[in-house]
Amino acid sequence: MLQLGDEVTLYSVVFVLVLLGTRSPLWTTVLTTSLYLFLAMFRFPQVPASRAQQVLHPAEGAVGSGRVFAVAHRGGGHDAPENTIAAIREARKNGAAGVELDLEFSADGVPILMHDETVDRTTNGSGPLSQMTLSDLRKLDAAAKHPLREKFAGEKIPTLEEAVEECIKLQLTIYFDVKGHPDEAAAALKELYKKHPVLYNSSIVCSFEPKVIYRMRQSDPEVVTALTHRPWSLSRLGDGSPRVSSLWKYRWMTLMDIGLDLAHHHVLWKLCGVSAFLIQKNFVSPDYVQYWAQRGVEVVAWTVNTEVEKEYYHKLLQVNYITDSLVEDCEPHY
Repeated sequence: MLQLGDEVTLYSVVFVLVLLGTRSPLWTTVLTTSLYLFLAMFRFPQVPASRAQQVLHPAEGAVGSGRVFAVAHRGGGHDAPENTIAAIREARKNGAAGVELDLEFSADGVPILMHDETVDRTTNGSGPLSQMTLSDLRKLDAAAKHPLREKFAGEKIPTLEEAVEECIKLQLTIYFDVKGHPDEAAAALKELYKKHPVLYNSSIVCSFEPKVIYRMRQSDPEVVTALTHRPWSLSRLGDGSPRVSSLWKYRWMTLMDIGLDLAHHHVLWKLCGVSAFLIQKNFVSPDYVQYWAQRGVEVVAWTVNTEVEKEYYHKLLQVNYITDSLVEDCEPHY
């Protein structure tokens, strides 16, 4: 059965698709009115701008400060094994203002750091997280597949609690990237914020899934949040190639992409009351930054990896960016 967070996303996409297809002024008026009523009944307000600024610009904490900060993607996955304590420490040593960390769960329900649903890509183990307990995960070497595996040999998969405590100690801002499990994630993060109140001013919860952010705001409306978005993600892979070989399926997914993009930019951000919008770097421009600034929302670009790109985002666009490395040019993780 669909819950409210799922219904929010589905309603938004269906609404914009129907609105695109109708030419009747009467139906356009009815649909638009229903949308505004829906937003009035179920939307969450943004957190105060001063606190959002404190999270996004921790060194200054003043509205309109203009400082630009680099955030280490997965802790800085090119500089150390991704989503590990070692990565967090390297990020601080290399000058990151914050770290982006991926939240997943072990089979016994413990919140951990992991990007994938399996351990195969990054460790010396194999299998899905859904079948591995925390005890099983502790036996794995999280550095096994990393280019610097000899330097970081034996690095363990950390729990969310361990990672947060390390970030607090090092005074790093945390971008929690929630991969799914909206109810479990919201509950786990709520407890974490309760235990470590400093997180209200030093962290932001992000997700590609609007229902995750909506659940988080339901659970604790004081948490700073962001939607993450990559246009055309349903129909195309990260390199731009089609996800499906069937032409009609590709066209249908492209139509859904249009609806999802419109929903993100006109409905979902307002419904969830987000303070930031994390967008794939290729779609960021001065006009795009201004579009969101007029709505009280900051743009954060990902994944920005070359020195030329970093200079562009730092000096021209003046927006925070997420990067795989603080010390070198590199290919991005998707």
